[in-house]
Amino acid sequence: MPHRSVETAPREELRRVQSERLRETVRTAYENVPFYRERFDEMGLSPDDVTSVDDVSALPFTTKEDFRDTYPTGMFAVEMDDVVRVHASSGTTGKPKIVGYTQSDLDVWDDAMARCLVAAGLESDDVVQNAYGYGLFTGGLGLQQGIEAIGATVIPIGGGQTQRQVELLADLESDALACTPSYALYVAETADEMGVDVRELPLRLVIFGAEPCTEPMREEIEDRLGVTGVDLYGLSEIVGPGVSIECLEQDGLHVWEDRFYPEVVDPASGDPVAEGEEGELVLTTLSKEALPVLRYRTGDLTTLNYDTCDCGRTAVRMDNVTGRTDDLLIVRGVNVYPSEIESVVLEFEAVAPYYRIDLRREDNLDTLELTVELADDFDGPVSGVRERILDRLSNVLSFTPDDLSLVRPGEIARTEVGKVQRVYDHRG
Repeated sequence: MPHRSVETAPREELRRVQSERLRETVRTAYENVPFYRERFDEMGLSPDDVTSVDDVSALPFTTKEDFRDTYPTGMFAVEMDDVVRVHASSGTTGKPKIVGYTQSDLDVWDDAMARCLVAAGLESDDVVQNAYGYGLFTGGLGLQQGIEAIGATVIPIGGGQTQRQVELLADLESDALACTPSYALYVAETADEMGVDVRELPLRLVIFGAEPCTEPMREEIEDRLGVTGVDLYGLSEIVGPGVSIECLEQDGLHVWEDRFYPEVVDPASGDPVAEGEEGELVLTTLSKEALPVLRYRTGDLTTLNYDTCDCGRTAVRMDNVTGRTDDLLIVRGVNVYPSEIESVVLEFEAVAPYYRIDLRREDNLDTLELTVELADDFDGPVSGVRERILDRLSNVLSFTPDDLSLVRPGEIARTEVGKVQRVYDHRG
């Protein structure tokens, strides 16, 4: 059963709600955020020009650079006296993006996360082990408040302590584990080393997010842990985790579009693409007080499907993120995304779901080295696997790495806390 009736509302009713909330959001942004007021005035645009969601494409885009240019709180629409919580991005590529919440914003976030967890199949009597990081990162507290909102039990262990994670899965009979997809596999690997068969535990669900997850990796998670894996999506600039999630149909992530209005645009031109065509996801908040955000360019590549899901929800579904516009690797004129390489590599049972990409520059030419870890139970000739992977990469992606190394199990570094790093750029 849906958590809220709006999840199954007719699209005409949904558009009425979206239009009403968009008008309010645009006026709030214009009147209270100098950044937006300047953009509107430069464009000759007035809040009165926006009467419905049909006008959303007339609004200016917002980018991560805008957050950094207005650091720390220049995007806020309220005074700090009204802000009850602050979170931030990691800031690994520059200044962190500071985001703030009023109590009303936290209530919206609670509701969005609660909808996600119910759609994933969680119930009030479930025990959820939350292995997302706590602190300025939105993952840990975002999941926790959603778990508490549906009346389930949360184990707020956070990231790391992997042996302890396995022990708690067994001792407290956790029904669900929330973490990144790469960490779910690390939990499975650690459990094997401890002699614990997680598939015999009550654990039935893994809610993964914060990293792209290809279908082969999802299948690996489900097989190694004996669970159903569902993809959770969100980003700090919009609210945190809770923007969308897969239901148990596993056929796209439902976007709670009465709170977050989605578009897909051409990454190069910024023009909207046809329904079902892949492009960059753009999101507009519809209920945020402290931080109203108009047309935020997420950098995530996906598609939108407006057909009613078999679960009965009418909320639009976004496809699993296939990559990021800023993750595109261009090596000697060939364009390739890390997720595309992963999808091909993980087709082979001989390899484990651990790989790294090293980019270098030699004699003014870019080179790409791919390192892939062999599966624990592999005992065949390495040369044959190597040639088959190279052939498959060439046939599927029209791409061949300059070097492909197959290494023994455990040689590629694992990540216990935070997002996994797959690409190492040494080009300076």
